[in-house]
Amino acid sequence: MAGKQFPSLAHTRPASSRCLFAVGALLLFSAVYFLLLSPAKPGPIGSPISNPSITTSFVASLDQFLDSPYYPAVSSPAPSDLDAAIRKEEETRLYGDPGGLWPAAHAPLRVYVYEMPRKFTYDLLRLFRDSYRDTTNLTSNGSPVHRLIEQHSIDYWLWADLIAPESQRLLKNVIRVQQQEEADIFYVPFFTTISYFLLEKQKCKALYREALKWVTDQPAWQRSEGRDHIIPVHHPWSFKSVRRFVKKAIWLLPDMDSTGNWYKPGQVYLEKDVILPYVPNVDLCDYKCASETQSKRSMLLFFRGRLKRNAGGKVRSKLVTELKDAEDVVIEEGTAGAEGKVAAQNGMRKSLFCLNPAGDTPSSARLFDAIVSGCIPVIISDELELPFEGILDYRKIALFVSSSDALQPGWLVKYLRGIDAKRVREMQSNLVKYSRHFIYSKPAQPLGPEDLTWRMVAGKLVNIKLHIQRSRRVVRESRSLCTCECRVGNTTMML
Repeated sequence: MAGKQFPSLAHTRPASSRCLFAVGALLLFSAVYFLLLSPAKPGPIGSPISNPSITTSFVASLDQFLDSPYYPAVSSPAPSDLDAAIRKEEETRLYGDPGGLWPAAHAPLRVYVYEMPRKFTYDLLRLFRDSYRDTTNLTSNGSPVHRLIEQHSIDYWLWADLIAPESQRLLKNVIRVQQQEEADIFYVPFFTTISYFLLEKQKCKALYREALKWVTDQPAWQRSEGRDHIIPVHHPWSFKSVRRFVKKAIWLLPDMDSTGNWYKPGQVYLEKDVILPYVPNVDLCDYKCASETQSKRSMLLFFRGRLKRNAGGKVRSKLVTELKDAEDVVIEEGTAGAEGKVAAQNGMRKSLFCLNPAGDTPSSARLFDAIVSGCIPVIISDELELPFEGILDYRKIALFVSSSDALQPGWLVKYLRGIDAKRVREMQSNLVKYSRHFIYSKPAQPLGPEDLTWRMVAGKLVNIKLHIQRSRRVVRESRSLCTCECRVGNTTMML
C-alpha cells in the first residue's frame, strides 16, 4: 500500500530506509484510524466530564432514553430446578481453574435484570417526563416534587446503563447476563420514588403490592429469600408500606437513619445495603472552574437551604442561631426553582467551606452539591453513613464536626479560621478529583457512582452466598444464631 502511495520514494531510498518508512507510514495510518473510529475513552483519574456525548442531566437523558428504540432482552426463563443450575454454574467456576480465586477477584459482576411489566418501569418514566414541565406541586415541607425525584433518580441511571447495548457501555466490571443461573445478583427495576410522589396514595400502595407479589413470585427470589436481589429505595419514603417483606434484599439507600423514623430496626445495615449519593442539584465546577473561582472564594462559610427540619435535622435551627451574626458567614433560607439553584451554586463557588448539617434524615443532597462545587463540606451529622466509604477516604475532602462542638458559642468559626491554608488547597484539589465519583451520566463512566455501586456490591458477594447456602440447609431445630440480620440499628458488626 505504501509503495502505491509513494512510488518515487520507493525508487530513490535504500531498501532499509524504504522498510523503515513503510513501517512509519503504517503506524501513522493506524494511529489516525484508531483516533477517528474508536469510541471515546474516559480521561485520567480526576479529569472533568466534558465530552459532549455524555449526558449528566436526568431530564435530557430521559428524553433520549424514551425516544430511542426499545429492545426487549432475550432472556431465557428460569430452569425448572434453578438451584441445581446455579450450583452447577458455581462449581464450574470453582473447579475450572484450580489456581484461581472464587469468585474471581477481577471477574465482572454478573447481573440479571428482570423484565418487569412496563407499568413498573417505562410507564412511570413517561409519567415523570410528561408531567415534569407542567407541575409545580410541592411536598408537605415545601420541596418541589420533581426535583426530589431527580435527586433520587439513581434507579434510572443504574438501570439505563445495565440495559444499554454492550457496545455502548463503558463499564467493564459489571455485565448483564440473560440466563438466571449465570447471575451473581438480580436487579429489580421498579421506580419506587416516582410512583410514591406522582401517583395518588392508594394507587401507589396498590402498585407497591403488585410489584411485591411479582418479585417474590420469582424462583430466584424464593431460592434466596431475596438476599441476592437489589431493590432501589433511595428516597426514605419509597416502598415504605411493603419494605418489611423485602428486608433481606440489598437496598440502595441515601443513608441509614437509626432513629426509627424511616427504617425499622433490623431493616438496614452496612453489611447488606449500599449507600448511594444523591444526584447533585448544581452544575459541576471542573478544573477550569475551580481555577477561576479559587481566588474569588472570599466567604468563610455558606449554607442555603431549609433552616428548620424534623428529627435529626433540628440541629439546623440551633446552628442558625449560633452563626447568624458571624463575620464572613452566610446562612440563607433556600428557595425552589431555577433562581434557587443559581443562588446556591453561586454561594458555594464563593465560599471556602459549606455547612452540611443533617436534614430530616442524616444525609442531605447539599453535601454532594458542595463536593461538585469545590466547596469543602463541613459535615455536622452524627449518624451519617457515606457513599462508597469502602473505596473513598472522605477525610481528604471534608471536615467532620460533632453537633456538640459545633453548637458551642464561637467554636465553629474559630475552628475553620484556624485551618492551615496548605490543607485548604489540598482539600480543594482533592474535591476536583473526587467530583467524578458523584456525577451520574449516560453512558456511565468508569469510577463514576454507577461503577462504584457495583464495586461495593461485588464486595458483598461472598457473604451473600454464605447466607443463602446457610439458610437452605439450617433445620428448624437448629440453635438460633444471631447474625447481622437480627442486629438493631446501623452499627457495624465485628467480623
